[in-house]
Amino acid sequence: MVTTAEIEERCHERGYLFYTTHVSDPLPAAVGRTVLSVIERDDLCGAAARRGQRLRDGLRKLQESHECIGDVRGRGLLQGIELVTDRQTKTPAVGLGARVTAECLALGLHMNIVQLPGMGGVFRLAPPLTVSDDEIDLGLAILDESLCRATGRS
Repeated sequence: MVTTAEIEERCHERGYLFYTTHVSDPLPAAVGRTVLSVIERDDLCGAAARRGQRLRDGLRKLQESHECIGDVRGRGLLQGIELVTDRQTKTPAVGLGARVTAECLALGLHMNIVQLPGMGGVFRLAPPLTVSDDEIDLGLAILDESLCRATGRS
């Protein structure tokens, strides 16, 4: 944290203390360095970009066949879909989001639905950097089946 001398002095006057458990600790530094080395060695950034594009393309394809998908957005492996009752008005499909979540879970896919009021139809998809193409394809197939079941199309 960066601050001014005046703010620091005022904090001391009020009795604020700052503690940290890993100042100058070589273990977390070594772990961080190793993680960065693995990311670079295995080109995980490049893989995330390629696999993220595969995921996004698959989600766009699902959007073409499911009217309830009002939006697909994201970057890399962090993607999102928004379920709506009407694509024009973008009215959130809160109940549908809950049904899709349940169907996905029953078929073996955990979907991260946003749990904020008024956003019950927004899903955040964030597979690990090490996800395979086959796993992405399987996830998309499960999502497709879950959307069909939840909307009564299966």
